[in-house]
Amino acid sequence: MRIQRRSGREALEILQQVDPPPLALLDRMMPGIDGVTLCWKVREKPSARPNYLILLTGLSDQQDIVEGLRAGADDYVTKPFNIEELQARVQTGVRMINLQSSLMERVEQLETALTHIKRLRGLLPICSYCKRIRDDQKYWQEIELYISEHSDAEFSHVICPDCNETIVKPELEQAKLQKETNRFNKPPRKE
Repeated sequence: MRIQRRSGREALEILQQVDPPPLALLDRMMPGIDGVTLCWKVREKPSARPNYLILLTGLSDQQDIVEGLRAGADDYVTKPFNIEELQARVQTGVRMINLQSSLMERVEQLETALTHIKRLRGLLPICSYCKRIRDDQKYWQEIELYISEHSDAEFSHVICPDCNETIVKPELEQAKLQKETNRFNKPPRKE
């Protein structure tokens, strides 16, 4: 942890850098810019990685505490402070920072996953006879190929009960009949 004594203006410059420190202890009464104003200015400009701001003050009036928290301080410690209490509040800040970082990573992972998900939506121009689908380049594709390319769906070919009764069984009967007919219509063997 870096401990630096700076003016409010210097603290603002540090906290508005591209990679600011994740946790800052700010005194309510700093030269240049006071701690409450500093909190307002830091929170005005959202950063990629949020800061955890702890405001230290000799002012213990409830209105001062509320003003600091409304300005964007995450915690408020009054002076004179107990060192163990301050350490515990800093540890709480570190836990919050770690939690926020973990959540931000999860959000990034989810956003990445969403960009990889393919979805079928809208109208699909499909031929009424052959059931091919026309893609955006006006190319006609088999329905299985089109859906595979535009989603994570995989196909397993089966025969539904209706097609089994109306198509497969009659075709099998026809093939069986054809085989028997061919067997009886064979020319006699030449010896």
